[in-house]
Amino acid sequence: VTIDGEHARDFDDAISIETLPNGHFRLGVHIADVAYYVSEGSALDQEGYERATSVYFPDRAVHMFPSELATGICSLNPRVDRLVQSCLMDVDRHGSVVQYEFHDGVINTAARMTYTNVNAILTERPAALMNEYRDLVPKFEQMEELFHILNGRRKRRGSIDFDLPEAEVVLDEAGRVESIVESERNIAHKLIEEFMLLANETVATFVEGRGMPSLYRVHEQPDVLKVEEFEEFIGGFGHSLAAPAGAVRPRHFQRLLEKLRDKPEARPIAFLMLRTMQKARYDPSNLGHFGLAADSYTHFTSPIRRYPD
Repeated sequence: VTIDGEHARDFDDAISIETLPNGHFRLGVHIADVAYYVSEGSALDQEGYERATSVYFPDRAVHMFPSELATGICSLNPRVDRLVQSCLMDVDRHGSVVQYEFHDGVINTAARMTYTNVNAILTERPAALMNEYRDLVPKFEQMEELFHILNGRRKRRGSIDFDLPEAEVVLDEAGRVESIVESERNIAHKLIEEFMLLANETVATFVEGRGMPSLYRVHEQPDVLKVEEFEEFIGGFGHSLAAPAGAVRPRHFQRLLEKLRDKPEARPIAFLMLRTMQKARYDPSNLGHFGLAADSYTHFTSPIRRYPD
């Protein structure tokens, strides 16, 4: 299935899941194989390179590739055959990937799901939705179970989860801004995010292990001076990272966020923490990802939207 927002215009990724006889999960992250249609040096390739990314406005998208690709043959639309590159991962009950494999494939998704519907199935369990998707409900329950395992493992290693609100622009019928609201981030958003993170790490580990040239998504250690300024600011609220500025690790930031939960100063401190960090960027050298506390990370998962993927 694909799981996206109600107004999504293209579908890069699909998820499959099953529980194996040994109790492990087999998670499949299937990514639209745009490269099959865009050969190196072609007009499409040059145009994609020039644009670098798709740009999303509240009412429309300016795609990196023509819409015939972006929302057509390269989009994992429901119940039609589509070409993908699949990352299949066997994940144990501790959240470790014990085995993985990659395939060029063809998939035919069972449904185009929305975050709202999947969240409702997992939380409110309305009879109409439970009946409509009765064949898929056990799959969503497996996804939720795996999400909690993976998320717990990532938090234990110190990955920083800011969980800051994002703005959503609401337009009226004439296309004018009607309001700006806080966009909802529910369990469905979080489980898809978690599965994409795992696939991206797995792919990065694979290409690095093979010595293959690749673009990594890197996020370096924060600047010592910025950390010292941040420490001085939070000291005024009676908080501390509890580590020397030059030896700070992701887990120190994550522990601080956990201590701040539900406190009035939580949001300004989280925003300043974000500004204390380096900016994530692409690099052919694997410099690790500080924020995710990951040794290797790349972008495997949005080929319709970002040329580097």
